[in-house]
Amino acid sequence: MQRSPEFQELRKTFRGFTFPVSVAFFLWFLVFVVVATLMPDAMAAPFLGLNVGLWLGLAQFFTTFLITWVYVKWANKNLEPRAARIREEMEG
Repeated sequence: MQRSPEFQELRKTFRGFTFPVSVAFFLWFLVFVVVATLMPDAMAAPFLGLNVGLWLGLAQFFTTFLITWVYVKWANKNLEPRAARIREEMEG
C-alpha cells in the first residue's frame, strides 16, 4: 500500500503543505526568541496598553490556532477524500 502511486501522491501533497508551513512558523518563533533576547527594550516598549513582547507572545498563540484551522480546512478538502479512497481500496 505504501508504494502505491495514490499513497505516494497523498504523502507528497501532505508534505507540500506541512513542510513550508512548519518552516515558516519555526522561523516566526525563532525571530520572536531572538528579538526578545537581543532587544529586550523593544519588547518592553508599551503598545496599546501592553508591552510589545506580550503582543508578540499572543500573536504566537493566534498564529498557532490560525495554522491549525487552515490545515484542518485544507486537509478536509485535499487529503481526506484521497485517504478515504485508499482506505476503501484496502478494505474492500
